[in-house]
Amino acid sequence: MTDSAGTPPEPEDRAGAEQPPPPPTGTGPDAEPEAPEPAETPDTEGDPEPPDAKGGRRWLRWTALGVSVVVLAAAGTGWWFYRKLDSNIQTDTTAAHELDKYDRDRPASVVHDAQNLLLIGSDSRAGNNSSYGRDDGGSQRSDTTILLHLAADRLSATAVSLPRDLMADIPACGRPDGTETRQQFAQFNSAFEMGGAACTIRTVEKMTGIRIDHHMVVDFSGFKDMVDAVDGVEVCLKEPVDDRQAHLKLPAGRQLLRGEQALGFVRSRHGFGDGSDTQRMDRQQQFLGSLIKKVQSNGVLLNPTRLFPVLDAATRSITTDPGLNTLRDLYDLVRSVRGIPTENIRFLTVPRQPYAYDGNRDELVQPDADRLFKQLREDRPIKVAPAADVPKAKESEKPGSGGDDKRPDDPNPSPSASATPVYSGTNAASGMCG
Repeated sequence: MTDSAGTPPEPEDRAGAEQPPPPPTGTGPDAEPEAPEPAETPDTEGDPEPPDAKGGRRWLRWTALGVSVVVLAAAGTGWWFYRKLDSNIQTDTTAAHELDKYDRDRPASVVHDAQNLLLIGSDSRAGNNSSYGRDDGGSQRSDTTILLHLAADRLSATAVSLPRDLMADIPACGRPDGTETRQQFAQFNSAFEMGGAACTIRTVEKMTGIRIDHHMVVDFSGFKDMVDAVDGVEVCLKEPVDDRQAHLKLPAGRQLLRGEQALGFVRSRHGFGDGSDTQRMDRQQQFLGSLIKKVQSNGVLLNPTRLFPVLDAATRSITTDPGLNTLRDLYDLVRSVRGIPTENIRFLTVPRQPYAYDGNRDELVQPDADRLFKQLREDRPIKVAPAADVPKAKESEKPGSGGDDKRPDDPNPSPSASATPVYSGTNAASGMCG
């Protein structure tokens, strides 16, 4: 009997009757019948699993648990490190508020994506820095100030040291107590003492015409910790040094300087040469170049156990504006410049000479200084060379030496507009020991 579709009905179940195997799927005499289905497995719920299956499942559970613990631990450790470093950074909201008050008077940015940072080394004797001199109520001056220009293409960086003894026009600045200083012509580093970072920034902007995008204030203790975190920086001395004021006593020759000695090395004036601030800045630039090379080495950047102490020391030592006060902000900045070749990281001191009315102070050399500021403002290239090579390099800039369209007998000769100006300085690729 068939249903309406022509399909035979399934046989009715009979109690206890064994069902016949299904018909073979093949056709013809050679077709092999399929193997009969195995008998129904009896219900074994509640019975113990075979030893091998039970052990395998237990192993999978423990593996999954172990992986989860490792992932959570790594995430937790990473988050802890991030929070630790991020919380180290201090924010200078006072400077940001003060700069907003004078925003109309500040120069405008000229080149998009180029950045100018002002790095200020504080010589405060308060707190952990008291061993370096008398604490006069927490007052401080800028011991070292560097204008750092990052090219828009991030293929070069130029660090210009501004002498603390340079005579400069300091604008009227707000004091922490709400009063205001008067506009004056005074020693450059007194701007920091009178009005903090904001006053120093406005003084630099007035001097250079360059808009300062960000600033960092670095203290003594942080610098020492950074040098220790990279296991010291190598220097070479032509003569022994003994400067009690800088806590520095070193023999001549090659040596590795760690925190305390490194700080004395970059701060000392009386233990080297003629004791001038210019020589001290040259020494600072060479040391910073060696420090950058050490940090860029694979032994630091690719080794988390060495990189974290460097980051910890760096973030603990700085106070920044609100635009750089998070670890992500600093990371984005560092990531944008970490590919700059060391030979394109240049150090120089602004062209200066003894001040006409006081040999213990400095003044800018013009038009060289203004030309340097214009090159940086417009994000145009400059070159640095050892001081002995600069006169020869400058000869090539003169009219008639090639690269300009002025005749040799031009009554008003000037450096070629197409020539790249050369200044006395060094780069991060030049080691202190040759």
